[in-house]
Amino acid sequence: MKSLVWFRSDLRTDDNPALREACSVSDDGVIAVFVVCPEQWKRHDWADIRVAFLLRNLRALSDALSGLNIPLLIRECRDFGGVPDVLERVIREHAIDCLCFNREYEVNETGRDDSVASRCREIGCRVRVSDDQCILTPGAVKTQQDGWYTVFTPFKKQWLGVYREDGVKSVAPPRKQADPGVARDDVPHSVLGFDAALDRADLWPAGEDAARKRLEQFVESKIARYDELRDRPDINGTSTLSPYLAHGVISARVCLEFAIEAHGGLPDPKSKEKSGASVWISELIWREFYRHLLVAFPRLCKHQPFQLETRRIRWRDSDEDFAAWCEGRTGIPIVDAAMRQLARTGWMHNRLRMIAAMFLTKNLLIDWRRGERHFMRHLVDGDLASNNGGWQWSASTGTDAAPYFRIFNPVSQGKRFDPEGRFVRALVPELGGIEGDAVHEPWAIPSLLCGELRYPDPICDLGETRQRAIDAFKALK
Repeated sequence: MKSLVWFRSDLRTDDNPALREACSVSDDGVIAVFVVCPEQWKRHDWADIRVAFLLRNLRALSDALSGLNIPLLIRECRDFGGVPDVLERVIREHAIDCLCFNREYEVNETGRDDSVASRCREIGCRVRVSDDQCILTPGAVKTQQDGWYTVFTPFKKQWLGVYREDGVKSVAPPRKQADPGVARDDVPHSVLGFDAALDRADLWPAGEDAARKRLEQFVESKIARYDELRDRPDINGTSTLSPYLAHGVISARVCLEFAIEAHGGLPDPKSKEKSGASVWISELIWREFYRHLLVAFPRLCKHQPFQLETRRIRWRDSDEDFAAWCEGRTGIPIVDAAMRQLARTGWMHNRLRMIAAMFLTKNLLIDWRRGERHFMRHLVDGDLASNNGGWQWSASTGTDAAPYFRIFNPVSQGKRFDPEGRFVRALVPELGGIEGDAVHEPWAIPSLLCGELRYPDPICDLGETRQRAIDAFKALK
């Protein structure tokens, strides 16, 4: 039997259920395939830097697979609608008996996979589908009434209990396979419609080894103080593994196992004691939570709020304010620094994602979907479930979201989490001459100096716009 493994958001050989399955059912060689879908990626707001990162990881994957005698084929079609035809041609050309792939949970991806499975049945090719993106399969964590959790804390408690009993452990890469006698394809260095020049290989090296090294360094030198430092953008205290998780260059299972070892075991769901490792485990479970919600509430994939009544919010249509936010020139230093970090690196510190999102949706009262799309168009770690979940949390439209009256003051947030102003000064050089936390309130310095800064005045009054947002949500009652 000859098998075909279809790679998507799982670009690794280690702990890859679909790859293991393809190797286990084959005695006549394994072939791998990746399908490039430029127009679909555009519709899904993929960032240029994300596509560049993907291509570099495909090259690393191709090398790793070659060492296992598994050639990687690269095929292309405009969108998901063309994938069944593309895969059918590969299956027929290479006399494939079984197609293996890992499940994806978004609506369009699910529809694509259903069409592929149907086509395979028509042509007599077996299909094996594995679960990989989540540590626990969506639906494995349910309430006592067999319902879906919509609040994180009880979900986490139940999740830890289920994992303790039934959690699937990571598996090693497969052994070298029989040579199928097929040459691997060259991975392109660019995709039409995406600017390869925006790549940041210096920040985001490709491949499983790079991802594993980053995880090991985080566990060895940072995880112990993660609970203290995770909110500090001026300190390199987070794992920065999100791009690798988003593309499946490393698995969430492996990350969890490293964290459990660092913690000395799985955290007790009844304990209130926190450690760096236990807090990072909570972040991995948040990632699970948002994916479970996508399956339970498919409308989240369709630009709909979880709290349907918030569809009646009267958002402001200020293109001028939105452009100022996107370009990092709002006159609010921590917000501008955050947006410039995103533009320069393709990544933004999680605390800053919350601050920037809440400023847009509450102080500027601009629709969260505009911000969600802007993030996706620039993030190297673009991930629908996490990005949507984060935006709806900040906008108070999601499940278990921040209460609408809880509105971050970006000045207070800046002083608290960038207390010496180092992060702001590094990203907003116009403010480089202001020392200490005064950099978070440049309008409070003497007018002569302020006029020399060439930095804009705040585009809004934080107090007045806070009240405006509260009134807009109250109007829904």
